[in-house]
Formats: sequence, C-alpha cells, structure tokens
Amino acid sequence: MMIRYLALAIILVVISACSSVQKNEQDSAPSEPVDWEAVRSVVPKNEPYSRYGNPESYEVYGITYRVLKSSEDFKQTGVASWYGTKFHGRRTSSGEPYDMLKLTAAHKILPIPSYVRVTNHDNGRSLIVRVNDRGPFVKSRIIDLSYAAAHKLAMTEKGTANVSIEVINFGKSIVSQSQDKTNKKPIQTKDINKKPRFVQVGAYSKHQSAQKLAKVLDREIDLPVNISPITRLGRKLFRVRIGPIDSLQIAEELAKILNIKELGKPTIVYQD
Repeated sequence: MMIRYLALAIILVVISACSSVQKNEQDSAPSEPVDWEAVRSVVPKNEPYSRYGNPESYEVYGITYRVLKSSEDFKQTGVASWYGTKFHGRRTSSGEPYDMLKLTAAHKILPIPSYVRVTNHDNGRSLIVRVNDRGPFVKSRIIDLSYAAAHKLAMTEKGTANVSIEVINFGKSIVSQSQDKTNKKPIQTKDINKKPRFVQVGAYSKHQSAQKLAKVLDREIDLPVNISPITRLGRKLFRVRIGPIDSLQIAEELAKILNIKELGKPTIVYQD
C-alpha cells in the first residue's frame, strides 16, 4: 500500500498558499535584535526533491500552477517580496517549519527544495537561498524571501525589490506520481524489528476525538487507519494509528509530514 502522495501534497500546498496570500497582513520584522553573524550562508547541496512539496499542479485564486519537474537552467526576472514574524514557526510546503532567520524563499513552480541565486538589481547585492515554500500569489511578484534573506539584500525597508533569480543546477528531476506508484517498489530502510509497524498520530481520552481524527486521515491517506484502545494507570486511551506500513522509509516520511502543531509529534510504533 502506498501513501496518497498527491493528496497530502495538495493539503500542504493549500495550507501554505493560504498563508502566502495573506503575508502582507500584520507581518513584520523581528522585534528583538538579530545576531546577524549567526545567520549562515546557504551552501547548495544535491538534495532529493520532496514528495509532499511537489504536486503535479495546484490551484490558488482560480489559477492553476504546474510545478516544474526539473529546475535545470531556470531563470526569471521580476519583483521579490518578503515575509517574517507572522509565519515564523509555521509549516512550509516542504513540511519544514518556516524560520525567518534562515536564507530561504517561496516560489510558485520551482521544485522543492531548489537553490537559487537572487540578485537585487536596485543595489547589486546577491545571495543564494533555498526554496522550501510556495508563493507569492501576488501579480508580478516572482519570489518571497525570508526576512533574513531580504535583510541581506537590503530590501526590508522598502518591502519589495527588482530581482533576477537563477537556479543552481544539479541535473535532477522529480519522479512522476504515476511512475512512483506503478513502476517502483517502496524503498526499504534497514529495520530489524519484524513486528507490524504503525505511525501513531495521537492518543485521546475521548473516543469521539479519536474518531474525528481517524475519519480525516482515512479520507486523505491510502493506508489503513485504526483506533487502538489501551488502559494505562487506570486511564483508558484511544490511540489513532496508521498502518501496518511495510516500508520504514514511508513510515518515517508520513510521521514527518503529519508533525504539525495541532496533532503533536507522530511516532513510529510496533504492534503491542
């Protein structure tokens, strides 16, 4: 059985897209002084593309965006904007939390992650950022920079800048969703535990709460979702679990993507 990667990717992109659309509302720079010496430059590396951050397409405000299968030789010129405190700590389209003090960016169609060199044509400054989010969905704007990246390009006061972006090439491409499902077997990670494996998403004292979560997960994930009761120290709990999952790698990826503030931290567990 395989995770419905596209469905999960769309959920993340929609969440991130909604955030991106509202970035100009009550957003700001950090209120405390920033130790700029601690902000590290980005060193590009050949990372695998995120399965969850790269749907074939997604829609925002009635416009359909198609994610590039390869970023090789991509160049673009336009207006850059930035986002800061309002979204600090929130989940990006890659599944990672947004850190306004790291040199990252959001782009509509570049594969995630990608590394791009951004040049501010208003002052000649240039730096490399890692694209790990979707946006901006404002006409004429081509990239949304983290606060730290915008600061280093000297554009935070104005809010926008005329820029060009150029991808740092690694010569890789995304495996299509259909190919991934039909032609590839799940990649197995070494795992000596032979018991059935599950991703436990939460444990609730009320069966109704567990049922609500299980219903949502069952609709979006092409894997069994079950409620497993247990009594600990005289207290009955209802555990929401996904599985069994044959591939340890898939279990790890699923736990990562479901690690959101509202749920807590999912864990990989084995049958009692």
